[in-house]
Amino acid sequence: MTDQELYALKFPVGEFVKPAVLDAGLIKSWIADIRSFPVELSKLTKDLDQQTLNFRYRPRGWMLKQVVHHCADSHMNALIRFKLSLTEVNPTILPYNEGAFAELIDSHSDDILASVKLLDGLHEKWVSLLRSMSESDLKKTYTHPEHGRQFVLDEAIGVYSWHCRHHLSHIKGAIASKGTYNS
Repeated sequence: MTDQELYALKFPVGEFVKPAVLDAGLIKSWIADIRSFPVELSKLTKDLDQQTLNFRYRPRGWMLKQVVHHCADSHMNALIRFKLSLTEVNPTILPYNEGAFAELIDSHSDDILASVKLLDGLHEKWVSLLRSMSESDLKKTYTHPEHGRQFVLDEAIGVYSWHCRHHLSHIKGAIASKGTYNS
């Protein structure tokens, strides 16, 4: 497999690139992506068997079930990052080791329903918060120590919109691969 093919499997929707202009329409579409994520995830995963849940979306990549559990972990952290940013001045957030999280027992569970249900409620709560944000709220920041920089909340909404689309594409790819990348 070529490097280009591996890159396409790793980043099926490309990498996030911050647009030059972040207007209200774009923010609204990103929030819609975040809101629709649990519905799309549920549709994709509701009838999957144990074998399919263990398919990988790329060589040496996570199994489909790990992707679902990762989204729950990641989006819980995202909501907290937004709430900290809205209630504190440029908080330094606590990063987490997503690779290590993906190796914990709960991320290897074939029962993804708890993560799917968690994402449904979490996204409802998160989207309510996002829709309530003023223009000044959108400009609030948090510092991510691993990246050594501040993230502005309007950009962070775009990052998580991308994250939703990115992992939905991974799940679709894992299903389509029919276990090709499991060896």
